[in-house]
Amino acid sequence: MNTVWSDYVQGIKTLYYSRKLRFDDLFFAQYQGLFGLDRDKEMKILEIGCGPGALAEALRRWYPKAKITAIDRDSQFIAFARKNIAGVEFCEGDATALPFADNTFDVTISNTVQEHVEPKSFWGEQLRVLKPGGICLCLSARKGVSVQAPCLAETAEEKAFWEKTPSWEETRDAYQVCQYPMTEAEIPASMEANGFCEVATGYAVIDLTPDNPRFSAELAEAMIEAQRQTSLEAIESAHLDGDEAVVAAVNAKYDERIRLYRQGKKQWDTATSVTMVIRGRK
Repeated sequence: MNTVWSDYVQGIKTLYYSRKLRFDDLFFAQYQGLFGLDRDKEMKILEIGCGPGALAEALRRWYPKAKITAIDRDSQFIAFARKNIAGVEFCEGDATALPFADNTFDVTISNTVQEHVEPKSFWGEQLRVLKPGGICLCLSARKGVSVQAPCLAETAEEKAFWEKTPSWEETRDAYQVCQYPMTEAEIPASMEANGFCEVATGYAVIDLTPDNPRFSAELAEAMIEAQRQTSLEAIESAHLDGDEAVVAAVNAKYDERIRLYRQGKKQWDTATSVTMVIRGRK
């Protein structure tokens, strides 16, 4: 049983709720233009490094005739996905040794996985399990725009708490996070160097601005709550005693952000993400 990622790096709620927003149907047109997949075609899609399943859940909606399989090496992610998401086959496994036969899938897809896996294995395993002519889709988070509401500024309790925890660099090295980062130019070049052809790139810009009137109140509050869960799970993953005060401080400031939203007092905070999509053919 492997739970290192969900216990120490990113929790279930952090990944599920943030990705559920980024793969909301509102943004499907952007992804569809970059994926270039036929919605009416019967095909087999494999998601690699699925986490708790938000992208696989979206793929199930977006490509109703496809059979979706999703794999992750974290046992808690897979257990959550199996319990909460229907119509997808979830299984435990490693991106460097996929438990599937050669020439099995029409499409492989991954989201923020490439930077954690040795490139030859990452691309090579996908090349192996794809059918001839199959499509590889690699989604990579790039620098976006982050503007914080004043009411969400770091509290004194949070500052004191985080001063006691290991740095991000220590966590990254301890759990082998982001050991293979690549630039926007290096990722497609790496895909080509490892056997894929017709490589193309594009970008999806996902605007998560609660006060933007084009978003429903339900979706706007979901944006705020996703940030709350990220903050709370980060505290939990630090595994330090006496975190009650910091948890209370975090909840208080997000309660205030919700109150301001409901009163129509706009803050115009945003977490607008940029996702690079690299597409190659076997």
